[in-house]
Amino acid sequence: MSNVDALSKRYMSHNEIFVDAFNFLIYGGEQVIKPEQLSPLDTTEIEIPYGSDGSGQTVQRFRDVIKSVTAMTDDRAAYLVLGIEAQTDIHYAMPVRNMLYDALEYSRQVKELAAKHRRGGDRGTQAEFLSGIHRDDKLIPVVTLVVYFGSDQWDGPRSLRDMIEIPDERLGKFVEDYRLHLIVPAELSEEDFEKLKSELSEVMKYIQYSTSKDKISALIENDESFTHISRDAAVLLNECTKSDLIIDESKEVIDMCQAIKDMRKESMEEGEAKGRAEGRAEGEAKGRAESLFIAIKAMMENFHATAEQAMDALRIPENERASYLQQLQA
Repeated sequence: MSNVDALSKRYMSHNEIFVDAFNFLIYGGEQVIKPEQLSPLDTTEIEIPYGSDGSGQTVQRFRDVIKSVTAMTDDRAAYLVLGIEAQTDIHYAMPVRNMLYDALEYSRQVKELAAKHRRGGDRGTQAEFLSGIHRDDKLIPVVTLVVYFGSDQWDGPRSLRDMIEIPDERLGKFVEDYRLHLIVPAELSEEDFEKLKSELSEVMKYIQYSTSKDKISALIENDESFTHISRDAAVLLNECTKSDLIIDESKEVIDMCQAIKDMRKESMEEGEAKGRAEGRAEGEAKGRAESLFIAIKAMMENFHATAEQAMDALRIPENERASYLQQLQA
């Protein structure tokens, strides 16, 4: 796993960021899901075969972040399973990948229901016993969201149907679809940024504006919210946008405007140091050339040597001799 992948997964695992993404996706920014309603789940998804005999092949996958939600709606408890896949690169098989994750989660729920019935000695009807679950059993909804941390457009498929070539229109209505739920920075409007209530808004905005140095500088300088970004967010943005910002990782809160100023100052100092070094080198080279030219002329005058003989004696490289000959002829 690359450093930026690990950073994006860790960032999206923060409860306030996690719920903000889903409140934006599902409820248009209304704060319906609360951080305290979340419980972490094991990110390992293992395929469990249906039925009571336990036969079949095991398939294991690892989600980025998955949490359960217990919320009260209309005086009733509502349960959800929410998963986030943090993508720093476009994945062209994402619909199939997410469909598998969700299917494995539903399969896990079926197994748990079957185990619950077995523990309680509730065999049910023959069909229910063979199925492992009972006719009235219900599964908990699963929603998976892809959060993209790239600055370009998502040009990958957005649904399973986008990945399938259907040769016959009559066949098309029988091919089931599975669509992606996506947050892509480049596609967000100013209205969308306002619907995001956590600093995820600033993170998405920074990524969108990062394609232009002028735009990102103006954004940072004019938006006070960038003066107090969490360290995790700042480090993530630095990595995924290749910003080369100077970030003090000992601090919990980062001033991005100051980080940019520090980066520019360091770049300027490096440029000045490089200029001084190049100036010294150029001066030394010029001084050497002048000294050798004087030595060549002296040998030619005092020892009646030719230019070539003088340069041989002084061991002047072949690639430098034309310059001295040109000066002697001037």
